[in-house]
Amino acid sequence: MSLRSRLGVSAINGGVLEAEQGDSTRERALQDFKARVHYKVIEQLDLAALSGSDKDKAEKDLEEAIRLVVAGEPDPLTHQEREHLAWEIKNEVLGLGPLEPLLADPSLSEILVNGPDRVYVERGGRLQKVAVRFRDDQHLLKIIDKIASAVGRRIDEASPMVDARLADGSRVNAIIGPLALDGPCLSIRKFAVDPLKVDDLIRLGAFTAAAAKFLEAVVKSRLNVLISGGTGTGKTTLLNVLSAFIPSNERIVTIEDSAELQLQQDHVVRLETRPPNIEGLGEVTMRDLVRNSLRMRPDRIVVGEVRGGEALDMMQAMNTGHDGSLTTVHANSPRDAISRLETMMSMAGLDIPDKAIRQQIASAVHVIVQVSRLADGSRRLTSVQEITGMEGDTLTMQEIFRFHQTGLDERGRVLGQFGPTGIRARWSDRIASFGIDLDGDIFSAGWQEGGGQ
Repeated sequence: MSLRSRLGVSAINGGVLEAEQGDSTRERALQDFKARVHYKVIEQLDLAALSGSDKDKAEKDLEEAIRLVVAGEPDPLTHQEREHLAWEIKNEVLGLGPLEPLLADPSLSEILVNGPDRVYVERGGRLQKVAVRFRDDQHLLKIIDKIASAVGRRIDEASPMVDARLADGSRVNAIIGPLALDGPCLSIRKFAVDPLKVDDLIRLGAFTAAAAKFLEAVVKSRLNVLISGGTGTGKTTLLNVLSAFIPSNERIVTIEDSAELQLQQDHVVRLETRPPNIEGLGEVTMRDLVRNSLRMRPDRIVVGEVRGGEALDMMQAMNTGHDGSLTTVHANSPRDAISRLETMMSMAGLDIPDKAIRQQIASAVHVIVQVSRLADGSRRLTSVQEITGMEGDTLTMQEIFRFHQTGLDERGRVLGQFGPTGIRARWSDRIASFGIDLDGDIFSAGWQEGGGQ
């Protein structure tokens, strides 16, 4: 009788072996068997040579080693079991182990690992638990260390947090003990292989064709744009979409903590921050890169997110000939975005009066685009506002487009209306000077029905 029969394994579902419900002892026995075979395979392989060879050869060498080890095991396995075991060990050696099937699933947007046996995914804006498991904390920690070391970063008790990215660009955050009390935690925001385009966002109901036309005109007329939104609202996705409107003959410098932007233009210089090394030296901050980018003759500067003193350098760049720059900020409304910018600019360490900071923002930022994640998990553009100037000590704004939520349908999806407020943009003349013809009706008040994704 095969090991699978003796242990009562009920099914192979989605590439993950699952024991009978509630029988953790049998599942642990199966995991121990797989671990034993895995370690024996590793002992027979030269991992350095394996990683240096091409993928096909590495897989063949690995399959041969697995075949030899399994043949020497006292527990016979069926062909299907051997195939699955080889697949799991290949993922462990050449990939990220239990995460591989999740990373290969295009319907998932986030992977959240709260411990060895608590793995959640986001699909369609909603979280659900999946039957993916790690053997123990050490197994999960090994995968986290593999991710971090691949991009030259480290995670240990001295440095228990890390931001990294996978080979495909997916954003990774990991935190371990002593900060994580219940064991290592891992969060992966998956990178879209085929990035969404403006037509996709219109089809998904993120905004209307009229709003898209206005935003395209804003970017092409070299107005500075600030994208505001909370965590996971789609700021980077919208930044990618707007950056696609930048003419291909312009030189673009992108600056990010973790490279995520997928600009399609040819003349792009991509910069990324660097954390300090084990001695605490060698750190390169966002502010360092923003300052350096000014010496690189950029036509446009695109900053993935401002979150500190670099906001001051970014505002100064927008005020000194780098029109058409784009960046994002964490905030729940356009007015909150302005307040956050003021706070971050004051973090630069210069004693600048509040009024002077607001004046810099008023002259640097032209348009604020607010994106939000609604109750049903859908991401929507909820407001487009422009900064009109200063009245005394107060920075003034006016709203051009707005989303108004009206309720939920029977399936829990958000219902609402999106459309222009009836206010004509004060930058219309500048847009026209670039030869862009905006239909006057684009600003006429009139709501269009729209739901969530």
